[in-house]
Amino acid sequence: MNISGTDNKTIMENSLDIINKDLELICYNLNKEFAHLSGKKVLITGGAGFLGYYLVQALLHWNTKVDKTRQINVTVYDNFIRGVPHWLTTIEKNNENIKLIRHDITHPLPVDMDDFHFVIHAASIASPSFYRMYPIETMDANVNGLRNLLDYCLRQKEKNKPVEGFLFFSSSEIYGDPTPENIPTPETYFGHVSCTGPRACYDESKRYGETLCVNYAIKYNLPIKIARPFNNYGPGLKITDKRALPDFARDVFTGRDIVLLSDGSATRTFCYIADSITGYYKVLTNGKNGESYNIGKEEPEISVAELAEKVVSLSKALFNYKGKVVYKVSTDKDYLTHNPNRRCPVITKARKELGYAPGVSLDEGLKRTLIWYNDNREAEEA
Repeated sequence: MNISGTDNKTIMENSLDIINKDLELICYNLNKEFAHLSGKKVLITGGAGFLGYYLVQALLHWNTKVDKTRQINVTVYDNFIRGVPHWLTTIEKNNENIKLIRHDITHPLPVDMDDFHFVIHAASIASPSFYRMYPIETMDANVNGLRNLLDYCLRQKEKNKPVEGFLFFSSSEIYGDPTPENIPTPETYFGHVSCTGPRACYDESKRYGETLCVNYAIKYNLPIKIARPFNNYGPGLKITDKRALPDFARDVFTGRDIVLLSDGSATRTFCYIADSITGYYKVLTNGKNGESYNIGKEEPEISVAELAEKVVSLSKALFNYKGKVVYKVSTDKDYLTHNPNRRCPVITKARKELGYAPGVSLDEGLKRTLIWYNDNREAEEA
């Protein structure tokens, strides 16, 4: 595949190819897991968001490979506060196995709610810039919305129509800013987290959400599993999201220098979304009840400054980008408050228990992501 130069037509076509390539990879790595979902009904809350982009499309892509009796039925709950994304309306028009329902998960569940076999709770604000703007709403989704869904699972069991699997999206943020001896960070680490700081609405509501999940799993013997994502990136993450990579892409495609509002020394490992989605479905179907799993990559752990330089280098090759990395100071006094200095997971548990094996390199993932952003330069505010 030739991706050099500035041929917009070629890059646009490659953007579509990348989505297909990712969906093929996900389905290949999840053949057994998706077969387990065969003929079942799956509810995905927050399905219009970043994670929903491939959570939804992967199931529907698998449906194209099997006969009608084995196809998976997908329902999306979302408040669609920013409208229904074009990708989702397009899919709905052309696919009888998806249903979109406008519902705010912080409100009581619909009285006519279907009997779902699997539930994925991905409805939450995850971008620090936005959850700090909407702290109460963030907590409501991670606590009250979760409680609504857990109570639904309990009612289904009492009706003898049990949910077979429930996945709660927690976060690597539940670890806070780990002490040096706890990096890389295993699931057994309890965390080093502020309960009152500017990020606490997200961090602490995810922590309490895990507590809810564990206790419902134990007390009521429900099949509840927890995923802790580590720095996902890739197609579906809006260019307006205000996390690092979308901001870098926004700078690239407006012809500006890439701006860092820190010294760029904080380090992270980054996991491409196709690998992440594979991990999440493995947690849903194969994870142990009441347990948490880190889903991410163990290496390379690189600084934000190094990441920015990689984006500059790739953008020069792909789009003849002329910019560079520049450093400025944020006007937001809380911009870096309680921001972890390092974030790197131990994924041994997911490897051994789930067969999770992320394989997309950072350079390849960044290339795919930038090509996708080139074709998705406009988006409503996240």
